[in-house]
Amino acid sequence: MRCGAVIPYAAERDFAELAAVAEAAGWDAVFSWEAVWGQDAWVTLAAAAMTTQRIRLGTLLTPVPAQRPWELAQKIASVDRLSDGRVTVSVGLGAVQGNWSAFLPDEGRAVRARQLDEGLDVVAGLLRGQPFSYAGTQWSISEVTELIPPGPVQRPHPPIWCVGALVPGRTRQPSLERAARWQGILPAVAGGAEGSSGLTLEALREIVGRVRGIREAAGLGMDGYDVVVEGDSYGSFGSVRPPISAWSDAGATWWVESWWDLPDGLDQRESTLAETRRRLAQGPPA
Repeated sequence: MRCGAVIPYAAERDFAELAAVAEAAGWDAVFSWEAVWGQDAWVTLAAAAMTTQRIRLGTLLTPVPAQRPWELAQKIASVDRLSDGRVTVSVGLGAVQGNWSAFLPDEGRAVRARQLDEGLDVVAGLLRGQPFSYAGTQWSISEVTELIPPGPVQRPHPPIWCVGALVPGRTRQPSLERAARWQGILPAVAGGAEGSSGLTLEALREIVGRVRGIREAAGLGMDGYDVVVEGDSYGSFGSVRPPISAWSDAGATWWVESWWDLPDGLDQRESTLAETRRRLAQGPPA
């Protein structure tokens, strides 16, 4: 079981400093997050790449439907090169709230799902290199023949973790099928309370079993596939709690601390940074 942490509220320089603290304390990864309008996660991760040597750097998560996939691909490749191959990308449909609706229309979940699928196809195709072209309903891409950027260090592309939500009572599980096609899953249960994945140990076992079946049917297997559980060992975010050994026994390969209940107000930023630094310096949960 590897352990990471989301650094929820930190400016670019602060994030880079905290990433170095996390690396020294033995964490395996730190994660930033992306909004439609907000601090640039990839600039933030690029700063952290310059202050660290070992720790993995990623997003948790990237709302692919809100992005132009070629722009996302070039950011991923740039940070992967800067970090010498330490990037992980977590993706999902994105949450349509005020930060989204101020800039983009809500075209519905089905459209966002198509945008996610096609966006990932384009990102992965571009990162694999040329020649690449794509003809979809959301995006059409022609082969690039000039000013071709260098690819990422990790081949064919950095790992992509995808949200996979179990819909209880449904035979077909499109969200799990999507996640099974990539390199990892952020498991959840549909219909849970806001701010909670709805995940339980029993649900995780079912999700892992379903994903294993999908991957085995496709000839992929589970070797190297990541099952990523978000939990909180300190506060009250969500409902997933230690001991992490129980989640490992249920099939998780990563435990990621998500400290979203830390204060975000500008007048509380220094105390939040101090608390984040304290938690990271203590190292990952045993």
